[in-house]
Amino acid sequence: MGARSSATRPRAIGRAAGLGLGGVLLLAMLAGCSVEDVGSKFGHFGWPGPGVSLQAHKMYDLWIASVIAALIVGVGVWGLIFWCIIRYRKRGEELPVQTRFNMPMEVLYTVTPVLIVAVLFYYTAIVQTDVDKLSKNPDQIVEIKAFKWNWQFNYRDGMGKDAHTVASTVGSSDVIPILVVPTHEKIRFEETSADVIHSFWVPELLFKRDVMPGSIRNVFEVTLDKEGRYVGRCAELCGTYHAFMNFEMVATTPDKFDQFLAAKKAGKSTQDALSAIGENPYATKTQPFDTRRGTHSWNQGDSNVAAGK
Repeated sequence: MGARSSATRPRAIGRAAGLGLGGVLLLAMLAGCSVEDVGSKFGHFGWPGPGVSLQAHKMYDLWIASVIAALIVGVGVWGLIFWCIIRYRKRGEELPVQTRFNMPMEVLYTVTPVLIVAVLFYYTAIVQTDVDKLSKNPDQIVEIKAFKWNWQFNYRDGMGKDAHTVASTVGSSDVIPILVVPTHEKIRFEETSADVIHSFWVPELLFKRDVMPGSIRNVFEVTLDKEGRYVGRCAELCGTYHAFMNFEMVATTPDKFDQFLAAKKAGKSTQDALSAIGENPYATKTQPFDTRRGTHSWNQGDSNVAAGK
C-alpha cells in the first residue's frame, strides 16, 4: 500500500502543477486583452454590445467578467467530473477505499461558492449604484413625455415638474420623433406619462426605465461617448399601437447640440433645426408604420381582401 501511495504521489503533484500552470496561462491571456476585446470575439456572450454611454460600459464589463468567471468555474467543475470518472472508474470487483468526513474538502465546497457569490454581489452593487447615480447639476435636462402612442421630448431649464420647457419636439403617425442629445455631457431624463405605463428604451444604452402616469417622475442620467443615430422603443405593452411607438435618438457634439437647441428656441421646427446642424431632418434608422387609423380599423385590409377576392 505504501509503495502504491508513493508511486501515485508524483502523478498527483504533476496534475496539480499542470492545473496551476494552466490557470497562470489563462490569467495571462485575459490580462493581455480588454473586456471588450474578449466579449467581441465571442459575440458579447449574448449581450447587445458595449453600449454608447459610460454607464452602459460598466454594465457590459460586469456582464463579460461574470460570464468569464462562470466559464472558469464551469471548466474546473467539468474537469473534476471527468477526472473522477476516468481516475476512479471500476477496475475490478474490489471495493475502492471509502472516504468520509473529509473536513478540508467539505470546507472548500462551502467556502468557495460563498466567496464567488460575495464577489459577484459586491461588483453588482457597485455598478448598480453608479448606473442609478444622479448628479446635483446635470448639463442637460430632458423631459420624456409618453402618450398613446408616441413621444414628446421637452428640453427643460431646470429639474423637477416646476421647471419650464424651452424647446420641444413631438412625434406623430407620419413623422418619427427625434431626440437630439449631446455627447460627453451629463443628461438627466425625467419621465412622465399622459395616460398608461410606457417604457423608454434605447437598446444601445443597455438600460430602460418605465414611464409612469400621475405624479411619479422616474429619473436617470447617462453620459454618451459615441455619436450616431439609435432607434428607441416603448418596452412596455401599452395598448393597440404599442409596437409603433418608435423614436430616434441622435447623439451629436455639444457644439452642434447647442446650435440645434438655439434653432428650436428661435421657433424653427425639429426638421429645420436638424438641417441647420447638417443632420438628416428625418429618422434614418426607423420609419412610421401603417397604423391604418384612417378609414380602416386595425388589422383590416381593403374591401376586396375582406370579401375574400
